[in-house]
Amino acid sequence: MHNSLTANGRDTGRAASRRRALAEIALVFLVLFIEGAWPAPDANEPHYLSKARHYWDAGWCPDDFFLNSADAHQVFYWTFGWLSRVLPLGALAWCGRMATWWLLAWAWRRLSWALVPANYYAVLSAALLVTLVGRFSMAGEWLVGGVEAKGFAYVFVLLGLEALVRSRWGPALLLFGAASAFHVVIGGWAVVGAGVVWLASSDRPPLARLVLPLAGGLALALPGLWPALALSRNVDPQVVSEANRIYVYERLYHHLVPQQFGVWFTIAGWQVLVVARHLALIGALVILVWLAAPMDARYRRLCAFVAAMVGVAAVGMLIAMLVPVAPDLAAALLRFYWFRMSDVIVPVGAALLTIEILERYQRVRPTMHAAGVLLAVLFVAANLGATISWRQRHLRPPADAYTENLHDWREMCDWVQANTPPDAVFLTPRLAQTFRWYAERAEVVNRKDIPQDAAGIVEWWQRNVGIHRADDEAGQPRWRASLAELGSVRLRELGRRYGAGYVITTAEPPLALPRVGPPSASYEIYRLADESPAN
Repeated sequence: MHNSLTANGRDTGRAASRRRALAEIALVFLVLFIEGAWPAPDANEPHYLSKARHYWDAGWCPDDFFLNSADAHQVFYWTFGWLSRVLPLGALAWCGRMATWWLLAWAWRRLSWALVPANYYAVLSAALLVTLVGRFSMAGEWLVGGVEAKGFAYVFVLLGLEALVRSRWGPALLLFGAASAFHVVIGGWAVVGAGVVWLASSDRPPLARLVLPLAGGLALALPGLWPALALSRNVDPQVVSEANRIYVYERLYHHLVPQQFGVWFTIAGWQVLVVARHLALIGALVILVWLAAPMDARYRRLCAFVAAMVGVAAVGMLIAMLVPVAPDLAAALLRFYWFRMSDVIVPVGAALLTIEILERYQRVRPTMHAAGVLLAVLFVAANLGATISWRQRHLRPPADAYTENLHDWREMCDWVQANTPPDAVFLTPRLAQTFRWYAERAEVVNRKDIPQDAAGIVEWWQRNVGIHRADDEAGQPRWRASLAELGSVRLRELGRRYGAGYVITTAEPPLALPRVGPPSASYEIYRLADESPAN
């Protein structure tokens, strides 16, 4: 009887523990949902989900230049993109977001409990995490947002970091390899971080014991690593160099070149550089490390991993000093996103150290614990409240941030989908990111959708310059406000060159071309080819 009662007690305790775990994961998910639940499509979703759909259905927008470029995220397409065969793009986006956020919530709770095994601290640390990532990044990296390959990669990074702080080196290396399969840059830098932790650990296992996990991690990474290596294989070195220049200096400078991070933001009436706020967070992290001392081996491994990512960013800063004197070399190196992991991992370290200190004070300094929890809650509540308020005032999807008159744009795209052939190709506005998403028709080029292979990058730039760039009266290059500036003759020439049968321009000035589409105060659709559109 006693044994039966004991067993029942254990079962009841385990059931209660599982319920608390599920409740925590659900609350962490809610935090992520509040942070990232923007209307679809988010900024990168037309880019990644359109590519995923075309990967599984080559007949969808069959002649789209970007969609036919090299596929750099095949593991993402295979594991998630197949849903595009049964779901429309909007539903696909929300399905992917929910899956990513649930997995991130589960992984974050595991990591948080590996360091602070106390109920509901994982919820507070998650709220701190999204606040710090959103408000203190310098290179614009995000953890919670639209669905794409890197969201799943970060799930494996968090799980790998949990294994690492528990000194489970084999699983950690395998998980970082899995992260590399989804996103080779994120997983690759995580492996570098694991290497630094191994060198810094006094209780590290001998390297011989890690040979098999390293080989296993490499095997898991190969499906992501091999396509990435193929992007520049057998390509003329001059083309690769030009592609690096375009990628780093023309398209993604705001993520890759520190000299271009100098976007000002306002706080309490003062103008502050975004790099300064990230440096301030690193300084705060140093203070947290001092407050958390003495630390056990778990926290020392966490701090070593965070320090490694800060070191990677510091090396990137040194490389950036080559930009004025050796721009080609600098571009070849800066394209590896040296600042991405610092933007995320420094907040990871700060959030986890904060709750460790709060949990410690709960036992020895209850008054300071209460004050600290109150300050932390107010801090994250202010961020989540500001996020909700901003979303209520900006109801349009983030991918339509540059779309003028969204109602007219959607109406025009709906007409295109219903009244033009499925294989039609369009010349579209340079900053339009959602034409393919709404209209489901191919386009010649836009600014957002840059290919990943070297030859494709160069072709993408040539198309943008040839179609959208002009010289002003002083001979300085500028981007055209509307394709209507090109005139009817030039637009027909571009249509023949790129196989485009239609062009979308602003409503003014009118062009001497056959006008099709619904009446609109904002946009006009003109037919470039001689044949009539299908009805």
